[in-house]
Amino acid sequence: MKRTLIPIAALLAAALASPAALAQKNYGPGVSDKEILVGHINPYSGPASAYGTIGRVIAAYLKKVNAEGGVNGREINMITYDDGYSPPKTVEMARKLVEQDKVLLIFQPLGTPPNSAIHKYMNAKKVPQLFVATGATKWNDPKKLPWTMGWQPNYQTEGRIYAQHILKTKPNAKIAVLYQNDDYGKDYLKGFKDGLGAKAKTMIVKEASYEVSDPTVDSQMVQLQASGADTFFNITTPKFAAQAIRKAWDSGWKPVHYLNNVSVGVGSVLKPAGLEKSVGLITTNYIKDPTDPQWKNDAGMQGWTAFMKKYYPDGDLIDKANVYGYAVAKTLVQTIKQAGNDLSR
Repeated sequence: MKRTLIPIAALLAAALASPAALAQKNYGPGVSDKEILVGHINPYSGPASAYGTIGRVIAAYLKKVNAEGGVNGREINMITYDDGYSPPKTVEMARKLVEQDKVLLIFQPLGTPPNSAIHKYMNAKKVPQLFVATGATKWNDPKKLPWTMGWQPNYQTEGRIYAQHILKTKPNAKIAVLYQNDDYGKDYLKGFKDGLGAKAKTMIVKEASYEVSDPTVDSQMVQLQASGADTFFNITTPKFAAQAIRKAWDSGWKPVHYLNNVSVGVGSVLKPAGLEKSVGLITTNYIKDPTDPQWKNDAGMQGWTAFMKKYYPDGDLIDKANVYGYAVAKTLVQTIKQAGNDLSR
């Protein structure tokens, strides 16, 4: 499967356009000869707080970079705020970062609803909304949203992959779908239905949605089980993914279970759900899983482990989100490095 992240390529092409970039200084807000100030918004609290570790590992990686001399002689300092996965709070924090803290850019704001709440503001202000932590398809739109850049594979593509796998392996499946009732959940669902094509109307026998403010998804899981479905597509963030896995097992429902890859962390989802209850889940992956023995002697993963032990010792070594945060932080540092002294907007 080929995946291309066009916005990153466009950004780096501008940075590499001329060898003179390192010599000629062109600074935007938050930049000096000694410092680059970036903003970050993350749900350290609330229903998506399992992702809070991403912000912590990014901060730890930047601490490592700064301890080693920074990038082109500058430290990268990050101001990070908690939005609790609440879009109105995201708007408040984005305005604070741009208008009061005067950051160069906002890096890795997390979640489809939070990013949807600020993308018009960021593009109107012409402030980079860089490497957003969401795979919504809408972010791959450099014409309409030139200041908003994605990083991870998009949700609709992933949804189509599951659909194609079902058509190949279980063409007569009766499918139940649980999804978060927002742009994130609906994006996955659209890709899944597109992948099933005309068969979506007959193969999907029940859909149930939940709100991020719901305490549990137990009632939705009861409805889905009652539908008689033998296949289950679980479109949920970590807290609700663990609940759904556990409820299916405890109620005796044993469908073929597909889980979206934003919630496949062993530490954040599978252990809370119960490892024995998670056996047989089907998902996709684009990040090396720290629990997978095939990466035991991998140089990249050994570097990650050494970094974690030194700079983020409280971080969970079996949580894939910590690998994700490390990878995206390295992408930021490499982008800044290649931009040289052209650190404008």
